[in-house]
Amino acid sequence: MESEGPVAAIDCGTNSTRLLIADASGRPLERHTQITRLGEAVDATGELSADAIERCVWVLTEYRHLMDGLGVLRGRLVATSAVRDASNGEDFLHAASEVTGLSPELLTGTEEGRLSMAGAISDLDPTDGPFLILDIGGGSTELITGSGPDDPDLSAVSLQLGCVRVTERYLLSDPPTPAELDDAEAMINGLLDQAASENPQLLAAHRLVGLAGTITTLASLQLGLDVYDRDRIHHAVLSADDVHKWCRTLASEDRSARLDRAGMVPGREDVIVAGAMILEAAMSRFEFDQCLVSEADILDGMVVSLLVR
Repeated sequence: MESEGPVAAIDCGTNSTRLLIADASGRPLERHTQITRLGEAVDATGELSADAIERCVWVLTEYRHLMDGLGVLRGRLVATSAVRDASNGEDFLHAASEVTGLSPELLTGTEEGRLSMAGAISDLDPTDGPFLILDIGGGSTELITGSGPDDPDLSAVSLQLGCVRVTERYLLSDPPTPAELDDAEAMINGLLDQAASENPQLLAAHRLVGLAGTITTLASLQLGLDVYDRDRIHHAVLSADDVHKWCRTLASEDRSARLDRAGMVPGREDVIVAGAMILEAAMSRFEFDQCLVSEADILDGMVVSLLVR
């Protein structure tokens, strides 16, 4: 049965808080992303800071106003790596519920993976599969492989490997030193090697699809966009050579120089090097020469789940 009125999906990630509102047919009405850095210092302290919770709750309050303006009555709000890892995650979930009126869901890595795949391949030819979906977040990276979200053999692996986590652990200088880059690279490669060894099905995928802010920002940089253009970024292709170039270039610059570049998304300039390193290592480890960039992701998968209920 068709949903009555618009629905909303909210993703409270480690680095950003995002909203998608869609009408009853699934057509997007509003998309918003705010860098809130909810997971700031969680890796070191094990807790969400009061400032990080306040930043995120302020954005969620604004999102509730947008939802009310469009008559949204049903929605899903999910939290992922940062809240999973934090000892006070329940405090944030309670505050999020208070301001949005939604019942927050703390997703497991597998649940996050299925939703991400549902969004990522929604407009792809299923015969191009099996797919490897690479979702580089702030606190974790998800590797999801299968022919689709309902594939009984779908495999979802969640690694403690994200652009914020790697930056806070290793890339402490601005720009990072060669030793810091070497240490980060060793950590990234070690976790990817372990994932490949324990999950050989990851090596059987035919097409790599990349999601989330690191990858879309790299596509924006590659295209040299003065203004972020979702339509041009969606289904852009990043080659292994492109990613290698941006890894080396961005790692040699300080944050202010990165922010001055056409295509850089403000709020990502300090974590983009770590994210690019994860992408480069994953493409090498799983032997992909190209990464298809997708702007359709977990939010789109959440909307689909709301409309088919």
